[in-house]
Amino acid sequence: MAETTHAPEGAQAADEATLSDLIKLNEQRAATYGLLSRLYRVEVDEEFLQELRGMRFPASTGNKNVDEGYRLMAKFMSNVWENSLTDLAVDYVRTFIGHGVDAFSAAYPFESVYTSEKRLLMQEARDEVLAIYRSAGLDKQDSWKEGEDHIALELEFEQILAKRTADALAAGDEDEAVALLTTQRNFLEDHLAAWAPMMTSDMKRFAKTDLYQGLAFLTDGFLETDRAFLKDVVAEDED
Repeated sequence: MAETTHAPEGAQAADEATLSDLIKLNEQRAATYGLLSRLYRVEVDEEFLQELRGMRFPASTGNKNVDEGYRLMAKFMSNVWENSLTDLAVDYVRTFIGHGVDAFSAAYPFESVYTSEKRLLMQEARDEVLAIYRSAGLDKQDSWKEGEDHIALELEFEQILAKRTADALAAGDEDEAVALLTTQRNFLEDHLAAWAPMMTSDMKRFAKTDLYQGLAFLTDGFLETDRAFLKDVVAEDED
């Protein structure tokens, strides 16, 4: 009979620390995806503005785009005045809706616009992401009237899966966590990373406020870092 062996207490503690760190990291990923999704979904209201003012933005994260994004957003928050909500509402329309004359007058927040030949809404990308959402047991709320390939929904999808990953890890279900991380990697590679950089490039052209300029840089940087994280963590499991 083979002799039973036990991991040294130090090694077990290290494994537990690693698991705890991974759970925390996925919770942080979910929180950042949630913040980005909310900023893109609708204009900033008074409640959300106060929430943003209470946030502490890191000064140095190791990614220059993330740092620039947080710097610009913090700069805006430090100069809030009585008409800031109006300024943001006007800038939201200017940046994401435009004047409607053509498909090049704003940073339209839909994957179809950036991946279809004629920059049209409700194209193949919308059908693809809708099928992915439904395969994960998700569907848009009745109150949502835009296409499912809106960046806010794509970011929210990653947010939900990151939170599910943290929950799976906490429950000790490593197989489920790996499956969720793989789905997140594939969705980021096939969808968000394939078009969001084109949209954020347009945002930098159209946005006038530091908040939406910062959002463009933060989106670029966070998707870069998350893409690298997911690539590494999934590759480790596949080896």
